[in-house]
Amino acid sequence: MTLAPETTDLKVELQSNGDWFAVCELARLLPGRGVAALLPDGRQAALFRDRAGRLYAVDNRDPFGGAAVLSRGLTGTHQGRPFVASPLLKQRFDLETGQCLDDESVRIATYEVRAQ
Repeated sequence: MTLAPETTDLKVELQSNGDWFAVCELARLLPGRGVAALLPDGRQAALFRDRAGRLYAVDNRDPFGGAAVLSRGLTGTHQGRPFVASPLLKQRFDLETGQCLDDESVRIATYEVRAQ
């Protein structure tokens, strides 16, 4: 995949505790694939980029299995909503809200994300 020259030097940034910090280069986020990032407080985030170029960041920890694996999950859409399916037990999490689509009582953290 080749990116337009104006997007090759962009950095993906996450907001945590009110501060923005650089995580990786935008070019490292391939549509449909996740990347794990270590946050300053020791937690992990899973970053995703869809084919339209929208960015998403959610907690990387699967609340059902306890492992930090959501960045390795499969992405898709359900009723127009983007989701990631855990590679462990296949529960789906809305990438915009963190809501589990298979168990209404479960939600994961989401993060503000941008490319600059």
